Amino acid sequence: MTEQATKDAVQMPVDIKRICEMLPHRYPFLMIDRVTEYEPGKRLVALKNVTINEPFFQGHFPGEPVMPGVLILEALAQASGVLVQLSAPHDPNANPLYYLVKIDKARFSQVVKPGDQLVLEVVQKRMMLRMGQFVCQAKVDGKVVASAEVLCAERGPQ
Repeated sequence: MTEQATKDAVQMPVDIKRICEMLPHRYPFLMIDRVTEYEPGKRLVALKNVTINEPFFQGHFPGEPVMPGVLILEALAQASGVLVQLSAPHDPNANPLYYLVKIDKARFSQVVKPGDQLVLEVVQKRMMLRMGQFVCQAKVDGKVVASAEVLCAERGPQ
């Protein structure tokens, strides 16, 4: 399938039902609500709506709710996985599972609070064997709140 045919086959926005078909994560650990932009094998933009109903806000921190940075990184890794899944030719018998195996250059510049909408931007830097390296940014209201490079690897045969 050509890159253009793959791009044309993906209807925008990608909704939560389709995301659940690609990612094994479920509540409370599914960190992507919608995909709004996509270029096969290149980049993806996804949204995470942050609400006070998130279970981690009960303890992080009482009276001053802040989304944990590691969960922002997890959201970026999940967005990277969705980019790989959308970009790969679809085999209905295959259900690849990608693991986050490395994080480099992680930076946090602003807290994320209930009511914020995280805009997750991932750019595929390279694919090698069954691993992908991605440059990632999370933004709120157009300002970068976190950034990192992540490496995700496909699980081998079981």
